[in-house]
Amino acid sequence: MKTLTVTAIFQARPGKEAELRTALLGLVEPTRKEAGCINYDLHTASDGAGKFLFHENWTSQAALDAHLKSPQIQALLPRVDELCTAFPEIKTWEKIG
Repeated sequence: MKTLTVTAIFQARPGKEAELRTALLGLVEPTRKEAGCINYDLHTASDGAGKFLFHENWTSQAALDAHLKSPQIQALLPRVDELCTAFPEIKTWEKIG
């Protein structure tokens, strides 16, 4: 099976680290139940810099597209400006080895 890997990096605004952490943690459980989600793991930078990373694997682009339209993602989008210094850096990856 060919999977689609995604990384999404969020940088919290100063003073918004705990709020962003809570908001991102709220995405984990509902997303893991979505069709096509292989894994959806949230990490935080070990230096405490308010940086968060999602490492995700999806069965297809269609599954990822459905995730991006999910209620939990749609609820987060209006808060990105308030919580983050910039829109998250989102990259898709294809395994080659």
